[in-house]
Amino acid sequence: MNQFAADNDISGRADLIVVLRRFYTAAFADRRIGPFFTEIAGTDLEVHLPRITDFWERALFRTADYGRDAFGPHAALHAARAMTAEDFGRWVQLWNAAVDGLHRGPNAERAKATGERIALALHKRLAGTDPALLLRPGSRGFVPLAALELRTTA
Repeated sequence: MNQFAADNDISGRADLIVVLRRFYTAAFADRRIGPFFTEIAGTDLEVHLPRITDFWERALFRTADYGRDAFGPHAALHAARAMTAEDFGRWVQLWNAAVDGLHRGPNAERAKATGERIALALHKRLAGTDPALLLRPGSRGFVPLAALELRTTA
């Protein structure tokens, strides 16, 4: 049996580390968004994990310092290869699946809502203020998790 019951809420940094490892394992392997992490950014998870854990610990619990520029690295990725609404939608899908696979409760729900808000804000900021830039011809746009069918990433 999994050591994490899905009825336990995210309670602190240790839980976030497990969720983030689960998310990044899926994201690195994902055909759509994996290349942003592996090929373009060359993300070293062991270096990135403490930083991103600080970010999420600050976002959910206000118990960590996070003074880094969260937008800059995403802007650099976007400059190398434009991130689309579908890419952000897939990020949200994988993030929510990672959270849902381990936790249930108010903090888990807040983590998912925060992830979706961040993804939408980043996408809007990267695409600029012209709404036409948010959607490419034929694009389905940013689709919330509730409207997506999950597929396994394994």
